Amino acid sequence: MDIKKYLDSTYLKTPEQAGISEEETKKNVENLILEAIKNHFYLVMIRPKYVKMARQIIDEQKSDVKVGTVIGFHEGTLNYKLKLAEAQQAINDGVDELDYVVNYEAFKNGDINLVKKEVFEGSLLGIKNGKVVKWIIEVAALSPEQIAQLTKLIRDVVVQTIGMQDAKKVFVKSSTGFYKTRDGKPNGATTESIKIMVQNADPLPVKAAGGVRNYKEAVEMIKLGVSRIGTSSAKAIADGGEAKGGY
Repeated sequence: MDIKKYLDSTYLKTPEQAGISEEETKKNVENLILEAIKNHFYLVMIRPKYVKMARQIIDEQKSDVKVGTVIGFHEGTLNYKLKLAEAQQAINDGVDELDYVVNYEAFKNGDINLVKKEVFEGSLLGIKNGKVVKWIIEVAALSPEQIAQLTKLIRDVVVQTIGMQDAKKVFVKSSTGFYKTRDGKPNGATTESIKIMVQNADPLPVKAAGGVRNYKEAVEMIKLGVSRIGTSSAKAIADGGEAKGGY
């Protein structure tokens, strides 16, 4: 199996989170981009401020690696109009894929109309600009029942408002990798959560993010039905090794 075509090579830590300088962070992102180009990974997933740099490097190298970024990251509670503005700036900077964090707290609190509104508006903005869209539902913050319900909600909004033709350009994605769990519980994709997502997302594809530690686990996720895997250790997984990072 050519695992590389499934891998979204990811670096999303801020300088504060990594305990390094802004310049060092920028260098880490640049190295991630160059590594993705060299190894033919599908996509680099980076913060919005680095999209323009990534686009320039990839175009200069005449590579087909895609540029992805996160929107409303990582809590998802940002007002949806601000999410749209952030997404539009990323589009202007040359992004290929937009990974929105859905307002899962609003969903848990019963504000379904707000969630439907942002899923519709955010998906429409991406699709009409020729971009792939993903909605991060943060499985570690949800019960199995809520994972199923939120996945179905996103699926239904997309199918009913965007249409079947473009539905496969809108993913449901498991995790940000930054959610704080208790008692050492996983904060990324698990077999259980991915099974629930796959069962309820069709015809939308599913992305497993976080928690995939090695090649074997990546293959298992693909066999469960995911179309993409987000990881900060793409090269280690592609080489058959073990992920060292936390995502």
